[in-house]
Amino acid sequence: MSASAAVVALAEWIDGGGGLAHRRVAIDAGHTPATVRRAVGSGVVRVVRRSWLVRPAADPLLLTAAAAGGRVTCVSLARRRGWWMPDGIDPALHLHVRPGAASPGLGPEWPGTVHWTRSLITEPVGTLLASAEDALAHIAVCLPREQALVVWESAARLESLAPEMLRRLRWTTRAARELAEEVTGLADSGLETMVFAPLRRTGVHVVQQARVAGRFVDGLIGDRLVVQVDGFAHHATSAQRSADIAHDAQLRLRGYTVLRFSYRQVVHERAQVERTIRRAIAQGLHRAP
Repeated sequence: MSASAAVVALAEWIDGGGGLAHRRVAIDAGHTPATVRRAVGSGVVRVVRRSWLVRPAADPLLLTAAAAGGRVTCVSLARRRGWWMPDGIDPALHLHVRPGAASPGLGPEWPGTVHWTRSLITEPVGTLLASAEDALAHIAVCLPREQALVVWESAARLESLAPEMLRRLRWTTRAARELAEEVTGLADSGLETMVFAPLRRTGVHVVQQARVAGRFVDGLIGDRLVVQVDGFAHHATSAQRSADIAHDAQLRLRGYTVLRFSYRQVVHERAQVERTIRRAIAQGLHRAP
């Protein structure tokens, strides 16, 4: 392969990885140091923080992380990986930087947050995203407990993080240890966590994702009280809504009480939602006749 073709191949390889690549990773992938030097010298790629090879189409979020010598973490990683996020969380970037590392050089006016902590999970060279576990550790101290639990539940389900494994990790903060003890990994959405977690803390036994009358329900309290939580975009079609109504009817014919709450109710009228459930329990609607 000619020198110019090798430079083109390097540029295409970097583009395929999001527009950034660590020099060591590029060399391990078969691109020679001479090719890297030619690509930099010709302006095909530029170097950031001595080790990062950057192309024009680089992901801005990852570029900021590379320039700071850190990794995307906390709520920023949660958004990127599609974890369920409560409304109103500041969109500013959160970075994970190891203690003792060189200054990120972001300046006093930078609006984001830097988490100076040792890694719980060692990531390979060339990784610009923190591990899920490290992101959860940062979320534990960045968000109020209830919001943090919502994100932890979503991460546990989407990342296949077993609650037992999370409890065995050596968390460095009390907040993270308490969340690890509380997480169940059963919630389909953060809305379920917002409804059921406060009930559990006061001694109400809730079985999530229980199979009743041929379908899974969001929560079963006692023997006969079913709680369903509809997400913002959930059950948007007529067919889905009809299926829900039909299942609710089957549950009632079998002696269950069904309480169904909307996204708006859970997010904006949560106290009323909790009162409604507690009143149903006070009436004994959770007990079999």
